[in-house]
Amino acid sequence: MIRIGSRGSQLALWQSNHIADALRAAGYDVSIEVIRTTGDRMQNVAFAEVGSKGMFTKEIEEALAEDRIDLAVHSLKDLPTELHTDFFIAAIPPRVDARDALVSADYARFADLPPGALVGTSSLRRQAQLRAARPDLRYVEFRGNVDTRLRKLGDGQVQAIVLASAGLERLGKTEWIRERFDPDIVCPAAGQGALAIECRSADATTHSFVRSLDDAETRFAVTAERAALNALGGGCQVPIGVYCTREGTAFRLRGAVAQPDGSLVLRAEAKGTQADDLGARLAKDLLAKGAAEILASVSGTQ
Repeated sequence: MIRIGSRGSQLALWQSNHIADALRAAGYDVSIEVIRTTGDRMQNVAFAEVGSKGMFTKEIEEALAEDRIDLAVHSLKDLPTELHTDFFIAAIPPRVDARDALVSADYARFADLPPGALVGTSSLRRQAQLRAARPDLRYVEFRGNVDTRLRKLGDGQVQAIVLASAGLERLGKTEWIRERFDPDIVCPAAGQGALAIECRSADATTHSFVRSLDDAETRFAVTAERAALNALGGGCQVPIGVYCTREGTAFRLRGAVAQPDGSLVLRAEAKGTQADDLGARLAKDLLAKGAAEILASVSGTQ
């Protein structure tokens, strides 16, 4: 029996069941154990007040360490860039759309929102880049699972929300998507749209079970993104976007570091065929342009 640890949200359970189905199709018996994380318990608290490092993974990794589960399925963007040596990412399945999406009941495009309209998002990365594009709008903290956020939108609490396209696709809610943001306008979070299957480093047996689920192109892309994020010293709640795509025989890595108020967005890109080197070069370029000063000012306010 392969025991999967998962958060209890609708999206997390979809992701875990997706991996469970793939393993069952390969002939394995699989069960899913729901684990409540710090992030789940603090739904009404702003991310910046919680301290985001490991907020959606700590309790799941504890279950792994205690051999209560054999593997964990995460949204890769929630996983810290540096894992404890007891754990490793055993497989990264094919990624879905990494872009951010505009969701609105009344407006078809971001450009159509009237001045002063309320836009809900819990992500500082999204808020900062959106402010740069539309400083005339008002951006508010908006937490909760996908259905909760959609309900708040339907109740008229805001005129639009911004969510990951991937989550809406996986939950079969693409009819809510009005616009998918160009990564040169809103650069996605490192690892967005990808899943990570985390195992104990010493558990070669479980690794052998999930190895076939790994997608080489996705692994390259997210490795480059996470290398850049790590070199910049960022976690999942900093105004950093990093996005890697294949272009011919090489990969293109784009990055953005933004002032939270949107007054400045530093952008850079690099191309190459070595993931870690690509991430390091992108980070070096952004740091040379002044990213360290922005990130230092952000960390000093949290």
